[in-house]
Amino acid sequence: MAPNTDPRVVTLLPSATEIVYALGLEPVGVSHECDYPPEAAEQPAVNRSRVDPEASSGEINDQVAAAEAEGTGVYEIDDKTLAMLDPDLIVSQGICDVCAVDEVLVEAAVDRLGLDAAVLTTDPHSLADVFTDIERIGDAVGRSERAREVVADLRARVEAVEQTVRTQVEDRPRVAVLDWLDPVMVAGHWIPEMVRMAGGEYGMADPGARSEPHEWTTVREYDPEVLVAAPCGFGLDQTAENRADLTDREGWAELTAVAEGRAYAMDGHHYVNRPGPRLVDTLEHLAGLLHPEAFDAPPAEIARPFAEVVA
Repeated sequence: MAPNTDPRVVTLLPSATEIVYALGLEPVGVSHECDYPPEAAEQPAVNRSRVDPEASSGEINDQVAAAEAEGTGVYEIDDKTLAMLDPDLIVSQGICDVCAVDEVLVEAAVDRLGLDAAVLTTDPHSLADVFTDIERIGDAVGRSERAREVVADLRARVEAVEQTVRTQVEDRPRVAVLDWLDPVMVAGHWIPEMVRMAGGEYGMADPGARSEPHEWTTVREYDPEVLVAAPCGFGLDQTAENRADLTDREGWAELTAVAEGRAYAMDGHHYVNRPGPRLVDTLEHLAGLLHPEAFDAPPAEIARPFAEVVA
């Protein structure tokens, strides 16, 4: 890389793409799922998925299981495109081999193609981890000062939410956030911590724990007072198409959250399950759902009552 020139960066997951744009750089290549900011979708895609993203939640689960059983994995890297882009840095992830290309595939491709590229792996399980990743990527691309500015702004917004909760919130509802519908999976990683920051109690997963499938009877026994359905990779329209995965389950209507009109669908694709700068937006939106008396409600295109999400 020549002095005083920006590095050629390939980002293989949407959160990394958002981070790089927030630092004032444009990646030369992205993943097939990268769509924010909108111009990211115009960049060359460096990977492909073996799973049909438009299938039902149960069908996607079966396709993922089959890909893993066959040893092919969910994703494949487009060697030709990656070689053509000749990046200086590739940002990958180690958190979930279902969510995006993992670092093992990336490092194998770098070796196979003889690329002179560094590989930076993210593996966040909390908001603090996300902020650290922003600074790590900032250091790697020569934008350390900008990274610190971004993180400082995000931390200030988090503190504003926590301050409002401390001073204006009295009751903390029991909350469940589901990041898959068939099977039902309870969101882990950063979500337990964020729910508590937003003024709720989260009794089905510990902070930093991985998202895990749960028996529906366990959800019924927990009986959330607020339930948020935010399937990974699903916007509201796709959640609407799969809403029967929840509404047809025995006891759905008897859940306190449903009976009291506090069951919501949220855009899991862009917010809940994307550990980039907009996780702080997610925190603010969760606070609005948990405590509408103290926070603004999220826009209807981001979250709305489950009863209003119609295919």
